[in-house]
Amino acid sequence: MILITGGMGFIGMHTARKFLDAGNDVVITQHSARREPEIFRDDIGKRLQIERADVARSAEVLDVVLKHSVTDIVHLVAPRLGALSPDAEFHLNLDGLINVLEAGRMGGVRRVLVASSQSVYGGLREGPFREDAPLPVTSTNSTETFKKCFEILALHYADRTKMDVVSMRIGGIYGPLYYSMFNLPSRYCHAAVKGTTPDFGNYPGGVPFSEDEGGDFCYVKDVAQGIQLLQASDNLSHRIYNLGGGQRVTLGEIPAAVRQVLPNADLPIQEGASGRSRANSYADISRAAEDAGYAPEHDIRSGVAQYLEWLQTHAE
Repeated sequence: MILITGGMGFIGMHTARKFLDAGNDVVITQHSARREPEIFRDDIGKRLQIERADVARSAEVLDVVLKHSVTDIVHLVAPRLGALSPDAEFHLNLDGLINVLEAGRMGGVRRVLVASSQSVYGGLREGPFREDAPLPVTSTNSTETFKKCFEILALHYADRTKMDVVSMRIGGIYGPLYYSMFNLPSRYCHAAVKGTTPDFGNYPGGVPFSEDEGGDFCYVKDVAQGIQLLQASDNLSHRIYNLGGGQRVTLGEIPAAVRQVLPNADLPIQEGASGRSRANSYADISRAAEDAGYAPEHDIRSGVAQYLEWLQTHAE
């Protein structure tokens, strides 16, 4: 039985689907209102169980682990940016991490996969970004800050307890069931399908520049497959893995990919570069490829095409 904390989140739902398709039974935690997404509605109560649990409460996490005889944990809980006060965000992130690790230790689980982020590379001037690169202590946002803390604390906990704990540095993920509209692929794709112009009012710098590198964009079904592969691998030789697209993608390539499907879409983009981008701003995924067979199936063009097809046939 695989426990996915945050299994009702964007990446969590797709990850649960991948585990179910791979033949695993899954239990997911959810903190607030219950919902039954189409992506796994037919499996609920059969091979997929849903438990209401707050990861900040240690007893609730342990109860789920013991009740369902959990063998592996994928910890994906992450508060929405700006949704919590600083103290509440600290408690949810750090108490939640320790509670999940301790529940795993007490339940004798085989492996705990902890979601980190490629935002930890925010202080590096140039890529490709590799897992063994030294990272600065300072951070520029809460995601970068907490994910660095996650890695340090989780790996130290593993050393102290002899647990198998693996951190996953997840890239910029886009695709079906993404709601916040923070990333550019979703802004462009949603606007194109609705026949509107994307809103860049809260995007840093306003309308993006075509030659700026957008970082490492990855279709959500690919990263979900990577998580499943890391869980299934018996002998991982590292404890930190990049999971992303593994390719250089400029911001101009995103609206270009959308226009391959919807040529008349109104998708603003400024020509040239802003001067804020970093060279080769993408993650090296060779570790995950060598140790777990991870190989993303989609580049930005095929991923955007699938995303647009889904948006055109599903109401969000």
